[in-house]
Amino acid sequence: MPSPDASDSISLFPPRESVVDVLLPVAVGSAYSYRVPEGMQVAVGDIVVVPLGTRNMLGCVWPRAENPKPVDPAKLKAIQRRYDVAPLRPEMIAFIEWIADYTVTPPGMVLRLALRHDESAGIARERTGVRLTDHRPERSTPARRRVIEALTDGFVRAKAEAAREAAVSPSVVDGLIDDGVLETVVLPPEPAAETPDPDHAAPTLLPAQAEVAARLVEAVEARAFRPFLIDGVTGSGKTEAYFEAVAQAIRQGRQTLILMPEIALTQAFLDRFARRFGVRPAEWHSAVSTKRRGRIFRGVASGEVSVVAGARSALFLPFRDLGLVIVDEEHDGAYKQEDGVHYHARDMAVVRARLEGAAIALVSATPSLETEVNARRGRYTRLALPERFAGTKVPRLEPIDLRREGPPRGQWIAPRLAQEMERTIEAGGQALLFLNRRGYAPLTLCRACGHRIRCPSCSSWLVEHRFRRRLECHQCGFATPVPEACPHCHEPHSLIPCGPGVERLHEEVAKLMPTARLQVLSSDLAGGVERLRAELKAIEDGEVDVIVGTQLVAKGHNFPGLALVGVIDADVGLGHGDPRAAERTFQLLHQVAGRAGRHEAEGRAFLQTYMPEHPVMQALVAGDRDAFYDREIAIREEAHLPPFGRFAALVVSGTDAHAAQAHARALAACSPMTEAVRVLGPAEAPLALIRGRHRYRLLARSERGFDLSSYVRGWMAGAPRATGSLRVEIDIDPQSFL
Repeated sequence: MPSPDASDSISLFPPRESVVDVLLPVAVGSAYSYRVPEGMQVAVGDIVVVPLGTRNMLGCVWPRAENPKPVDPAKLKAIQRRYDVAPLRPEMIAFIEWIADYTVTPPGMVLRLALRHDESAGIARERTGVRLTDHRPERSTPARRRVIEALTDGFVRAKAEAAREAAVSPSVVDGLIDDGVLETVVLPPEPAAETPDPDHAAPTLLPAQAEVAARLVEAVEARAFRPFLIDGVTGSGKTEAYFEAVAQAIRQGRQTLILMPEIALTQAFLDRFARRFGVRPAEWHSAVSTKRRGRIFRGVASGEVSVVAGARSALFLPFRDLGLVIVDEEHDGAYKQEDGVHYHARDMAVVRARLEGAAIALVSATPSLETEVNARRGRYTRLALPERFAGTKVPRLEPIDLRREGPPRGQWIAPRLAQEMERTIEAGGQALLFLNRRGYAPLTLCRACGHRIRCPSCSSWLVEHRFRRRLECHQCGFATPVPEACPHCHEPHSLIPCGPGVERLHEEVAKLMPTARLQVLSSDLAGGVERLRAELKAIEDGEVDVIVGTQLVAKGHNFPGLALVGVIDADVGLGHGDPRAAERTFQLLHQVAGRAGRHEAEGRAFLQTYMPEHPVMQALVAGDRDAFYDREIAIREEAHLPPFGRFAALVVSGTDAHAAQAHARALAACSPMTEAVRVLGPAEAPLALIRGRHRYRLLARSERGFDLSSYVRGWMAGAPRATGSLRVEIDIDPQSFL
């Protein structure tokens, strides 16, 4: 892995310089040269508007190559204008170049991640308010009197706020403005985010939390790169501990980035932040409006925004003075970007913290194997929180051997689990059933001819979603109504669902417990983020008895009344030939079970499994996390699998299967010969067809210390170019092998 270096000097071009390089957010390997018009000066990092073909495009003035080719400025197109935003800082330019080099991606595509959110942000509308004058209305009504009474304190209010406070329509306020009773006042622009108060509600920490907080505060004060792993059991108060480091960064006038895998859904985290600091942090995720993102973008660049809580894309915000980075739930697979620029936000966050001279804390109850190995080898400082904050015990996990005590045919909940659920609900607690399958059934087949309904564009089965009355593909989004007859043999009413999804599980619980209040939590239900937030709030408030959910429920949510967790199919993630299968299954089940018993009551968790003797199940039941890590690390090291070896995946896809396979073979044939790298394939990818594109995969495998990125870059430089519908995707350090 190349070492990032932010010390490159990046300075203003001399006034006599008439040609500069501009990097554009397009998939090209280098910057374009442009002429600087007379009277304009630009610096490296400036955002400019330049012509490209028939359109104008936003780009960034980029450092010149060491030995640029001489060009005649008269033959070059000119920069149109300098964009009125803060330039990219040298550290950000170094970060973009580092990611492009490591991921073997054109730097323009990485730049796109840092520019696209501001490009269409627009200008914030002027805000106006109203206040009371000395005039009194000629005509008085109860509604008008309520408005006047509400504004007698002399404060300025937005028109809508004044109408809402007085319980009148906006037209009443407009009438008072026309009569001169109220006057309009221009309000200052709405801030991108309120400033958090580091001393608003300083908590009383337990000794272990205080020790962790002190180490983090010390690192922030040092203003230097220091990586930490906050390793604490679920409910141990990890968030409260790192909040003290956030407070210290605010006191120093520096900025904090908090990355979270599902920030759009974690309403509880935002509420906890507000209780500690008086206001919420700036949010950055896909559900935030474009104009709001534009204000946050500019506020981050100017230093106005001090704390951002966001999804992985927040990593590319133009922080002015980044002092602290938090990667919460660092083990979560959502941090890996699987299309476009294939980067892992956890690893790139460490790079950015190093470039910025910032402290960084990776936070998890079940660290990724890469992070665990880094902590064991001293690369990261481990800060441990081994006990729960409220003094409650970590839930006891009990296996239910489905070979001996499985449910009746056609059902999915074992009798023992059903009995425990009834007892829990009768005692006033909540129960959670976890099944990592969306929809009603993962497969629909014909009982007459055995035909299985699959996606016409992908090599995957269509999933029945009974709530929507549709069959859907979870790869490409194709959807169709459930047919009345088999599309193969045309036998009517012969289609049957096979296997359970959360909707089918919900149906079974409704039959077992007809009076229980039920809620399905799944990312694909209608209503989007706002509905999910409302449902999570209802669960926290105790308005639900039984939650049926997918892996969405493992995303760090706090359910105070949850006393029992039942995992319906604990084996679902095992046995797929994925080298990370055991690790992911352990992390997911440990996190799900950890939702229970976080407050007064002791929690319990049950794992329905056909393989109770599997090492993952034994480690979970025994509560011996270290034993699992010891065994998994030993297996990976012996097999030279990550993090002790490296992979690079090359996926060739095209609309014609023969052409895609032929190009994959041509790539394999021209791979550079070296003993340090073994090239495997090409072979048909496990998901061989997605969105009508046939996929073939090659894997390059090397030792950990080998520069695999440079190898792949040299390989691609000498390889035949993909033409027509062919496309080659490169994924350095792939997380998924599908």
